[in-house]
Amino acid sequence: MALRAVDDAAPEPGFLQIARQLRQEIRSGAYPPGSKLPSETELTRTFGVARMTVRGGIAELRSEGLVVSEQGRGVFVRARPPVRRLAADRFARRHRDAGRAAFLAEADQVGSTPAVDEVVVDTAGAPDRVASLLGVEGDVLRRSRRYLLDGQPVETAVSYIPLDLAQGTKIADLDTGPGGIYARLEELGHELAHFTEEVGARMPTPAERERLQLTAGVPVITLLRTAYDTAGRAVEVCDTVKSAQSYVLEYLVDAT
Repeated sequence: MALRAVDDAAPEPGFLQIARQLRQEIRSGAYPPGSKLPSETELTRTFGVARMTVRGGIAELRSEGLVVSEQGRGVFVRARPPVRRLAADRFARRHRDAGRAAFLAEADQVGSTPAVDEVVVDTAGAPDRVASLLGVEGDVLRRSRRYLLDGQPVETAVSYIPLDLAQGTKIADLDTGPGGIYARLEELGHELAHFTEEVGARMPTPAERERLQLTAGVPVITLLRTAYDTAGRAVEVCDTVKSAQSYVLEYLVDAT
């Protein structure tokens, strides 16, 4: 679809007409991931509108996470594909046996370089929902961190582990070692049996928007995961906030 001039008689505001046409072009592949959109001057001429109207259309696409603006270079279609998070595979034991935590396996899938920063380990009281899931009272070990792909934050996570399992072990260290928390739990005799996940979506708080470097209008996915060992004990609850533009959640559901 070729870009066409804004229709002043249409009920849709001009900036939304521009956003809609550019969105269709991006999704059709006319502007592939990583490509540069026409300049403001070119778009102003193409659409026959004022520069501020063009800027409004670009701002709309930026708020949807479709494009990013680079100072002095222009506007580019977001290059990184979303991570397809396959719940049936990400916690498979073979990843832990290979010394790889789930996030590393996901990063490999999209060919990105993973990183973890803002790691904080302390003891604290668990939120009521978490305490109920863990079946504990009082303090737990809390591990907070942020995950990045190619330098871009994509999620934050806070794990809560009962103190009798974690205190004095590698789980309480900043670096838990190959395979992460779950590998250490299994080494301690708590073989993992299954997980439950509660998934939601909402708009981010100001602090979350800053930590995940989200543009206005981009929501987050919330995911509360509980890990159970073969004895049926809840050994960890992880409260995760994900950039919605960075993830596709995929679940395998048995129909039998």
